[in-house]
Amino acid sequence: MAVPMKNGGMPVFKVIYYVILSGITTGIGALFGSIIGRISKEIIAMCLAFSAGAMIYIVSGELTIESNKLYNGKITAIGNILGLLLGIFVTNI
Repeated sequence: MAVPMKNGGMPVFKVIYYVILSGITTGIGALFGSIIGRISKEIIAMCLAFSAGAMIYIVSGELTIESNKLYNGKITAIGNILGLLLGIFVTNI
């Protein structure tokens, strides 16, 4: 996170400030996740399912477009299908 900001010309103190700010929010989120996870296993399962769906959306919506430009779409589509099937297979073992 810090390297792109520094390479973009941002002052060092501002980079450090943003990295610390990001770390604090991550810690607060982990604390809330720990508290909620102790209350109900169902809630933590729903949160994990939501985050998995968000990651699939990001990969399929953003990264796939870029890889389609590089590989003309054939390898990308096959990789997405195989990756999803492998994920389903592994989680059902």
